[in-house]
Amino acid sequence: MSEAMSELASSSASDPYEKACDQAIAMCDGNMRSTIKVLIMANEYLELELRELRIAAGLPERSDHEAA
Repeated sequence: MSEAMSELASSSASDPYEKACDQAIAMCDGNMRSTIKVLIMANEYLELELRELRIAAGLPERSDHEAA
């Protein structure tokens, strides 16, 4: 991990979201574009899983714009 990444990790260790961001960026070798791309892909996967679980449970499908 680079010196800048180490500083980021140590300065944000108390905030779990900051720590998660630091870890995601580090896993993508510091490449922000790759990090964002992976997070978008993960979100799409989770949305698909949720849709499939709702169908399996017999719940009505909701549009992406409906409130939770």
